Amino acid sequence: MDYKQFFAEVADWILAVNQKAAEFGMQSDAFWEWVMRTSGEIGNRYNNNDLVVKQMVMLLEWLEDVYNKTNARG
Repeated sequence: MDYKQFFAEVADWILAVNQKAAEFGMQSDAFWEWVMRTSGEIGNRYNNNDLVVKQMVMLLEWLEDVYNKTNARG
């Protein structure tokens, strides 16, 4: 597996997440559908390698935390 390529793709994905959050809003189904679709595509591209799956799960958990903290503030 090309780790450098994978982590570069993760960095690009995080930037895209920020763009999609601004475009759709984190409360929207469109945002979360995009997140789930694209994170799955990354996993598939790397044959669902354990490291890739764990990294993407961690990023999804991070997004959930951001969402929950944002909603807790009202």
